[in-house]
Amino acid sequence: MRTKSLKKNKINVVTLGCSKNVYDSEVLMGQLKANEMDVAHEEEGNIVVINTCGFIDNAKEESVNTILEYVKQKEEGEVDKVFVTGCLSERYKPDLQKEIPDVDQYFGTTELPGLLKALGADYKHELIGERITTTPKNYAYLKIAEGCDRPCSFCAIPLMRGKHKSKSIEHLVIEAKKLAANGVTELILIAQDLTYYGLDLYKKRNLAELLENLVQVEGIEWIRLHYAFPSGFPVDVLDVMNREPKVCNYIDIPLQHIADHILKSMRRGTTMEKTNALLERFRESVPGMTIRTTLIVGYPGETEEDFQLMKQWVKDQRFERLGCFTYSHEENTHAFNLEDDVPEEVKMDRANQIMEIQSQISWELNQQKIGKEFKIVVDRKEGNYFIGRTEFDSPDVDNEVLVDATKFYLKTGDYAMVTITEAEDFDLYAEPLVALERPQALHAKRATKK
Repeated sequence: MRTKSLKKNKINVVTLGCSKNVYDSEVLMGQLKANEMDVAHEEEGNIVVINTCGFIDNAKEESVNTILEYVKQKEEGEVDKVFVTGCLSERYKPDLQKEIPDVDQYFGTTELPGLLKALGADYKHELIGERITTTPKNYAYLKIAEGCDRPCSFCAIPLMRGKHKSKSIEHLVIEAKKLAANGVTELILIAQDLTYYGLDLYKKRNLAELLENLVQVEGIEWIRLHYAFPSGFPVDVLDVMNREPKVCNYIDIPLQHIADHILKSMRRGTTMEKTNALLERFRESVPGMTIRTTLIVGYPGETEEDFQLMKQWVKDQRFERLGCFTYSHEENTHAFNLEDDVPEEVKMDRANQIMEIQSQISWELNQQKIGKEFKIVVDRKEGNYFIGRTEFDSPDVDNEVLVDATKFYLKTGDYAMVTITEAEDFDLYAEPLVALERPQALHAKRATKK
């Protein structure tokens, strides 16, 4: 029997899955730091907390493999304790406890106080907005709501995250101010459904009012919207986007499919006609707007005719950004009662076809940017390039702007004006004009002059 290490405890938080999990891990780390505990993100530590994803098969497999990897390290004496939290644990806790009993404890998505207690820490209610960000210093995710009330047939998120619950505008402004004070200049607003924001607290869709409050936070340069729902979209958001320069002309709106009978089976509450009308309104209200969407291929009952309709629609719409996923048959969802009748190889082939079309569209749109000037933020330096993004690009999923670091110098976190010199499918190459100072530096200069 091995003995526990005598080293001072260090907690290693490992994050899997989406940006909502990133946010949750950051809150957990902020709580641990406030308890004066040694905590790090995806570094070595003798106590491991794995924040899991349970959304689709691939994500579940990655989460299980990560748990098994750290349990093995525990058996070998490399770590002392392993705790598991997040969506997979929320959804499958009894099964996990039975199949992987060597994990010290499992916690669901709403059991942060219990997890902290198991780690020897107290849950501090007063820590509004206090967290340790794990993203590059210039941007951070701001989760404006938890859970989801939508009835989408293919989605297990309500099982793992519960009903929609908005955070108050006051709470979110405080959180944004604390992020800005720590050097964050870009807020990426996330939720399971941004467009539902405020219905529970204010009895109306209140995303526009939230944006109007957030743009007043000093030091914030960009505000980006992720995960909007097409049914019941609050169009006053478009007015704010058009009026307020801080609100990026960008929206992530997963549309999932376009064939009417598939949309009905998916319980999306919309049709092809309504979807196209909404997209037309987006482009009319905010000229030059970038629309990111995601699609699902291989949903039960999807015929070749349905797929051809989707292909033509993608060609016609020419989305600036698009991702495509194969349908995952998830137990306890409404669609699980349907026959998963599209073979896996057909699903993959359809996804590849969609992405080939999108790759060509993206290349064509990028060619139009050559010779034009854009404002970028510099996220990082990688090899011989500084890697940045325009307001039309979100981290990790969208286009990147590469500046030759052997010829030019940029500072991570700064904004710069660049000219696009070359363009590929998903990468742009640029040369800087004059680097822009960070908003905080400008505010400091003004304060000094007064």
